Amino acid sequence: MSSGTTSDRSVPRLTSPVTLRFKADWGQANLTRIAGWLNQEIGDRAPAGSAFSIHAGRGGVDAVDALAAGEVDVAMVTPALMARLARDGSAGRPAAPWLRALGTITHRDRLVVAVDAELPVMTVADFAAAASQLVIATSQDDGVNAIGMVAHRGMRLAGADPAQLVRDGARFVYDERPFPLVDAFAAGRVNVVIQEAIMMPIWQRIADRRPVRYVEWGDAVLDGFAEIGWPSAVVEQGYLPTLDRDLRTLEFADFILLCRDDLDPDVAYLVAWCMVKTRLALEGQYRHMPEHYTPVSYPLDPARMRDTVIPLHDDARRAYDDLEGEGPITEGLLWS
Repeated sequence: MSSGTTSDRSVPRLTSPVTLRFKADWGQANLTRIAGWLNQEIGDRAPAGSAFSIHAGRGGVDAVDALAAGEVDVAMVTPALMARLARDGSAGRPAAPWLRALGTITHRDRLVVAVDAELPVMTVADFAAAASQLVIATSQDDGVNAIGMVAHRGMRLAGADPAQLVRDGARFVYDERPFPLVDAFAAGRVNVVIQEAIMMPIWQRIADRRPVRYVEWGDAVLDGFAEIGWPSAVVEQGYLPTLDRDLRTLEFADFILLCRDDLDPDVAYLVAWCMVKTRLALEGQYRHMPEHYTPVSYPLDPARMRDTVIPLHDDARRAYDDLEGEGPITEGLLWS
C-alpha cells in the first residue's frame, strides 16, 4: 500500500507513517554515514509515527540477501559493480531480476596489489613461482565480501590459484576490512597486500618502513574481468607512496543504493529526491579531505547519481527527471 505524498514540486512529504530499514556497513564507515544522512532527511519529510533504522552489514552481497529476505528496504553495496553481478547471477548465486537502484554515491577507488620490493614478483602471475615466500593479506572469498571475491578471482585468472599457492607454501591472512591488512603490510607482518580504500591515510604510510612495489594484475586478469563487464582503471603516478608510473589495475569505485522493484513508489521517489536536493549535507562531512583523497566524492553530481549499473526504480527515475537542472538546498546545513 502506498504511503502517499503531498508536495509542491520542490518539497515532497509522506502523508502516512512509514517504517524504513537500511542495510549499511559495520558501523564506522561510509555506508552507515550515508544511511544516517538519508534517515534524517527522509524523516524530516515523514509524519509522526514513522520509524527509521540502520542495520549493520558488510557492504557486500549480504545487502542483496537482506533485500531478498525482506529484512530491509534499502541496502548499499560497494563497489557498485557488485550490484550488476548480483542481479545477473554472475556473483555465484541465483540472479535477482527484481533488484533495482535508487542512485549512486560516487567515490574513486581501485583494487591494488602491493608487495615487498625484495620479492621476485613483478606481476600477480609471479605469485606461482614465489609461493613459498608469500604471506598474502586480503579479504576472504566467502560469497559476500567483494574484495575477497575479486582478489581471489584475479589470482586464478593470473594462473596463481590461491589453493595451489597454499599447497606450495604460501600463507593467507584474512580480514573483512582493508585497514588492518594494509597496516599489517606496513608493519612487516605480511609481504603482499591486495586491498582497496586507496584514498585512506593508511595507504599513505605503506612505504614508511619497507620498500614497496605495486604490481600489475596483467592482461589475462584485466581481460577476464572485462568479459563480465568489470573494467580496468589506472592509479596515477605519485598517488600512492613511491608509485613511479601509472598503474593499471581493477576498478573498485562507488556506493550504490539498492531496493526491490516493489518498494513503495513514494518512498523510492523521496529517497532519490533527498539524495539530489540535500546532497550538501553529505558532502559537508567530507570537504575537509583533499578532493582526490576522500571516500565520498565532492561535489556530488545528480547526473552521476542516476547513472547506475543496474536499472533504476521507476519512481527514483521520475525524481531525477523532475529535478533535472535544480540546485541543492543550501540553508540550515549542519556541516557547513
